[in-house]
Amino acid sequence: MDREAMTTTRLRILIPLLAGSMTATVLADEGMWLLNQPPLEDLKDKYGFEPHGGWVEHVQKSCVRFGGGASASFVSADGVMMTNHHVGFDQLHKLSTPERNLLVDGFYAPTRDRELKCEDLELKVLWSMEDVTDRVNSTVAPQMSTAEASAARRKNITMIEKESSERTGLLSEVVTLFHGARYHIYRYRRYTDVRLVMAPEGGIAHFGGDTDNFEYPRYCLDVTFFRVYENGRPLRPEHYLKWSTSGAVDGELTFIVGHPYRTERLFTVDHLKFLRDVKITTILKRLWRREVQLLTFSARSDEQARMARSDLGGAQNSRKAFTGILAGLHDPALMNGKIAAERSLRAAVDANPRYKAQWSDAWDQIARAEETHRRLYERHSALSGRRAVIRSDLFAIAKDLVRLAEELPKPNAERLPDFTETALESLYLALYSPAPIHAALETDGITSGLSYLIDSFGAEDPLVRAALDGRSPRARAEALVRGTRLKDVAFRKKLAAGGATAIAESTDPMIRFAASIDPEARALQKRFEDEVESVERAAYTKIAAAKFAINGAGMYPDATSSLRLAYGPIRGYRQGGETIPAFTNMGGLYERYEKRGGVDPFDLPERWLDHKDDLDLSTPFNFVCTADIIGGNSGSPVINRVGEVIGIVFDGNIQSLVWDIAYTDEEARAVSVDARGIIEALRKVYGATALADELMNRG
Repeated sequence: MDREAMTTTRLRILIPLLAGSMTATVLADEGMWLLNQPPLEDLKDKYGFEPHGGWVEHVQKSCVRFGGGASASFVSADGVMMTNHHVGFDQLHKLSTPERNLLVDGFYAPTRDRELKCEDLELKVLWSMEDVTDRVNSTVAPQMSTAEASAARRKNITMIEKESSERTGLLSEVVTLFHGARYHIYRYRRYTDVRLVMAPEGGIAHFGGDTDNFEYPRYCLDVTFFRVYENGRPLRPEHYLKWSTSGAVDGELTFIVGHPYRTERLFTVDHLKFLRDVKITTILKRLWRREVQLLTFSARSDEQARMARSDLGGAQNSRKAFTGILAGLHDPALMNGKIAAERSLRAAVDANPRYKAQWSDAWDQIARAEETHRRLYERHSALSGRRAVIRSDLFAIAKDLVRLAEELPKPNAERLPDFTETALESLYLALYSPAPIHAALETDGITSGLSYLIDSFGAEDPLVRAALDGRSPRARAEALVRGTRLKDVAFRKKLAAGGATAIAESTDPMIRFAASIDPEARALQKRFEDEVESVERAAYTKIAAAKFAINGAGMYPDATSSLRLAYGPIRGYRQGGETIPAFTNMGGLYERYEKRGGVDPFDLPERWLDHKDDLDLSTPFNFVCTADIIGGNSGSPVINRVGEVIGIVFDGNIQSLVWDIAYTDEEARAVSVDARGIIEALRKVYGATALADELMNRG
């Protein structure tokens, strides 16, 4: 069956799921549950599982937020932390040199003195949570506009975070849930002394490459190990996950705990149409363009391929993921199900005079906000956020320095979120990172971004003209990268210490470039916050209140990169009339290698060929389960009922891409590396006996 037909078939089953989504109990194994509101009744009713008193806390405090929002977990008493190879990819890239390419060759430190320090990696462990909704809304008055109410909440959030950090000594962050209906404060223990212990070769971590990405069956060792230190000694974590000695079996209940990045399951139909018609199509246009540019850049030399490997892998992964989400939004079955569910909720609201007076206008408010967003999105997103088109570390540093100078003199409560007192430690860690910056890749990224701005807004656009400063995109990029001193960390610190005066007087071309773009970027961000985001939050607060009133409070919020618990059994599926077993094994890896002729991306590292006869080829390698995941869950531990590690999430299959907007377990699955395959590889391929013993509690 071709992929288009497969997508349509699997989405047909979503109609009853979506129509039933207005009930208080979710169907199947749906849910990315808050750790302070786990689905205890569902687990007991469906699986007879009742976690003992300390189970949830132990799991919570064993899990780690890795860097900007991916997942990891402590897996030894001496601070070993496990995540995916593709999650640790950026750190491996930074630790590599032309002479020592860790991404290609892998790495293992047999003794602790040979572990490699990661200079700019931040880890966070969620230690406590508290509902602060009333405090966040305490100064919001009925007569306020949505923009005024949003500003009042932001001020309160900043004060709450600062007070919490000072009182507890923990990094504190207010998390927005249900798109503004609830606010919780999350308090984290923070670690920055992190060292690389082991990473396999990229060829086995990503066996099958982009061809097999989001597919199944899979044969990947997508895992990397770090060790966390505190005061110069290996951390002795209060909580860590023990390794299962028996492994998992088909049908076994599993739990996945991690940081899913973002879902849109609670969005209104008009909001989903904005995603379909504007946001995702724009993102895909940029991703396709950047992927081709990076492929061209990489083809020029092996060294340029090494420089670009992280960026290229990210572009390819995102392109495939957004293509899958868009396929779901293009399917009438899914959209009709969403429409039916929304009509059902609105009818229930309109049937109750009190509910109608309070909440019935919420959907129309969102519709108007999305009309505004349609007009604003391309220009705003081109200059701000994760999808901004100028992809350059030097430019990002310059922008942070320009904004730091403007934000620090302000009262803490009036600063942009990334520059508040509680956020500054993380900002400075990134700003003063000594990680290598590659001039050729920087030039390519700035050239590409400037070319996109010309293509999108025209060469005569005032912003474009200011950004180009009378040069072609390539000439301008070369002059910026060649002329800046921002590669020098000491120079960055000097500019930061000098504040607004130093920035205003600086002749550094990258600083001037960032300063020329920032006013419009700020203005567009303010318009977005005042005319779109604040309206959405006010309206979604009403919709959430309606759902709570009609269905009860037993719901989970959309993913927000906050720690979540998902569950579901290990289970294969049927696809195109074929049964897909839940497990693959190591023997299947070599069969796929031979079937594909050992040609990239199906070639194997030499040591895997050398040690084939040493391996037990029946060892489980990868497996699938129905637990509810999404991007950001990469690196999440998969655990059993007693909290033991049985695997690590590294992907979903192609059918799971629709989980951004709707859950189904007919064919969609989370894909993980089996814990038994990890130990087998460590012992028999890498000779990493000490690490394997430490994981198995034999050290």
